[in-house]
Amino acid sequence: MARWPARRTGSDSRHVVDDSTSVTRRRAREYGGRRRAELEAANQALATAHAEDKGWHRERLERAAREAFAGRSGASVRELQLVQVVDRPGTEDDQAVFRVITDHGSEYLHLLRHGDEWVPR
Repeated sequence: MARWPARRTGSDSRHVVDDSTSVTRRRAREYGGRRRAELEAANQALATAHAEDKGWHRERLERAAREAFAGRSGASVRELQLVQVVDRPGTEDDQAVFRVITDHGSEYLHLLRHGDEWVPR
């Protein structure tokens, strides 16, 4: 004689829905974090490529960013990320934006171009 599966009660169905919802949320968080990191890396690569295309010297920019940051903070820089390049006609209005990462967090540092020098905004 064939046995039919037991009927699910409303309570059992709710647990199945709750479990699948939590799995979906967890996957979305994991994917979202990975996606944000990929987007940040792509933005950084674009900013670097744009700066190099315009003849800006990455070493000079980073040195200026480190000096400007040291002038206002005692924290040591773990990483510098060039996140934005503003290239207006001429050179006097050029700007570079770095994300400065330290052991205490991160902040943005804006540099302005004056001739061949980069100074904090």
